[in-house]
Amino acid sequence: MKVSATCVAGVMLIEPAVFGDERGFFMETWHAAKFAEAGIESSFVQDNHSRSAKGVLRGLHYQLPQPQGKLVRVVAGAVFDVVADVRASSPTFGKWFGAELSAGNRLMLWAPPGVAHGFLTLSDTADFVYKCTSFYSPAHERAVRWDDPDLAIDWPLTPGQAPIVSAKDAAAPLLSGAVLFP
Repeated sequence: MKVSATCVAGVMLIEPAVFGDERGFFMETWHAAKFAEAGIESSFVQDNHSRSAKGVLRGLHYQLPQPQGKLVRVVAGAVFDVVADVRASSPTFGKWFGAELSAGNRLMLWAPPGVAHGFLTLSDTADFVYKCTSFYSPAHERAVRWDDPDLAIDWPLTPGQAPIVSAKDAAAPLLSGAVLFP
């Protein structure tokens, strides 16, 4: 597998080794020793799978004080996946990184604890799967607005069309008013 650092501290883009022939393909999506060698040493406690329609934007989510690291990938369709650094003491605080993850490119993204995460569905539907280092906790759930002007995320939106967001995500605070990691 090939692991690439991004512009956000600790966030890594992962290109797994894929072995294919006329029958199909095989790839490892998690191998503790290989990921540890690449700098991702985590124990996962929960796996999630979500499906979203085209134009759905989920995020930017994080948990505090019970942070979650996430290893994310797409198994059907395509999304524009984004992480934003919400660690106030981080050298990359307020920076974001985005990449297209799809069933076709099989890329994965490691979002360490302390970053906010979200995605925009690019295909008619997308199945998004991810492993978490901590259990989901509604009491610790936090969010930052997807369209925060200080983050200035360059979402690949269709001109003139607003994304479909949940009421909770629409009401999320701006980064300047959010509860942040130290």
